[in-house]
Amino acid sequence: MASTLEDLKNRRSCRSFQPGQITEEELAQVVEAGTYAPTARGGQSPIIVVVQDKDTIETLRSMNAAIMGTPDADPFYGAPTVLIVLADKGCVNRVYDGSCVMDNLLNAAQAVGLGACWIHRAREEFDSPQGKALLEAWGVKGEYEGIGHCVLGYRADTVPAPAPRKGNYVYYVR
Repeated sequence: MASTLEDLKNRRSCRSFQPGQITEEELAQVVEAGTYAPTARGGQSPIIVVVQDKDTIETLRSMNAAIMGTPDADPFYGAPTVLIVLADKGCVNRVYDGSCVMDNLLNAAQAVGLGACWIHRAREEFDSPQGKALLEAWGVKGEYEGIGHCVLGYRADTVPAPAPRKGNYVYYVR
């Protein structure tokens, strides 16, 4: 339990990755943790798409950067693995369910020694004709909303110290 609490307190977003690919064991552990995220009524509305193909990551990078308004940027920070979390559009709690999956992925990455970062704009990516075509090419059936990208890899920087917690973060009503 103590190590779980330490991982939660020490996890920081990684925005600089080494080029080497993560191991299959690390990937499997992170992905499995994502599948155990809490979901409304146990419905498991999200899915995870694992992308390690460099050309596909470049396509996603280009789409994401264009949505961001900076087409030459790398919103994935050179990460060699991108986990895309999508959730069933028919589920009223899809954003909450997918956010729980994202959180599990990020915390599991910390636990296995990987750097990770939540990258936004997945909704816009996969609402686009190009995004829908990618899902179809990958064999993803159904109507899904993009929740986020969890980029993974080995850190190329040092872990920053946590910012002090704000004073009015918690209110007790007893």
